[in-house]
Amino acid sequence: MISILIPVFDYDVASLVTGLHQAVKDLPEYDEIIIGADGCSDDYLGMYEALSKLDKVSLLVSSNNVGRASIRNMLADKAGGDYLLFIDADALIQGNPKDYLARWLDHYTAAPVVCGGTDYHKTPPDNPDRYLRWHFGYYKEKKSLKKRRRRPYATFSGFNFLIEKSILNKFRFNEELKKYGHEDTLFAYQLKKAGISLEHIDNKLIHDGLESNREYIMKTKDGISNLSILYDKVTDKRTFASVVGMIRYFNYFRILGITRLLARVYTKKRRRIEIMLRSPKCSLRIFSIYKMALFCYYRHSKES
Repeated sequence: MISILIPVFDYDVASLVTGLHQAVKDLPEYDEIIIGADGCSDDYLGMYEALSKLDKVSLLVSSNNVGRASIRNMLADKAGGDYLLFIDADALIQGNPKDYLARWLDHYTAAPVVCGGTDYHKTPPDNPDRYLRWHFGYYKEKKSLKKRRRRPYATFSGFNFLIEKSILNKFRFNEELKKYGHEDTLFAYQLKKAGISLEHIDNKLIHDGLESNREYIMKTKDGISNLSILYDKVTDKRTFASVVGMIRYFNYFRILGITRLLARVYTKKRRRIEIMLRSPKCSLRIFSIYKMALFCYYRHSKES
């Protein structure tokens, strides 16, 4: 049996849950839908409680905001299925939800972990304040099935994936990471190091929830901070670098002796670059330089 798990923090999941609820009526392999409310406000909790009155839908509530890793682990513990389908709250199903769920049934035994993929709307958002998140997602995160299969662990995402519960019982999401970013990276590293097979299929969901430019820059900072913390914690840095492109580039730039220069770029140009990033005309190359400079800043701050 398959449990559908939806971690959420103050986001409207009514359309997602009701669509899935209608679909599972005709798919007996799906046993339940669990909404995981992570420190949500009363207004949103009321919505989730109303949804939990639907057949096969239940609600797990954490009164405190424990973070993306912890709420996923809590949902896995509560789930009764042998297989767990994780869907992020801001996912939008393309077409019929029944077709989306049926496609998993053709592939869920292909590997212990199977990723469906992430998609973005073809046109940029009307609000220019949401452009950076869409721009990066559409041109960098959205990858063809061929590219994802070429580097399966490096392209793993917790946005839309199915996993054997027995695997998640052994390899948990790291709950030390409270802020946004790279809990998926560490999980993929653990899977690769342990030799757990990971497959990709074409069953994408649209990432519909776009943060404002300022919010996304702040989340990017949190993610790079987490990555620097993880870099110190992992024991097999070669395998970690094979999963994380930024680490590979950092190692290359360190050989060239320019990481300290990049750290100074962040220190001196941070405000100016962040203003540029909030412009719809900003290039992703500048965003990449900004992130690498920030990572170098964290590494040299730690060493000094």
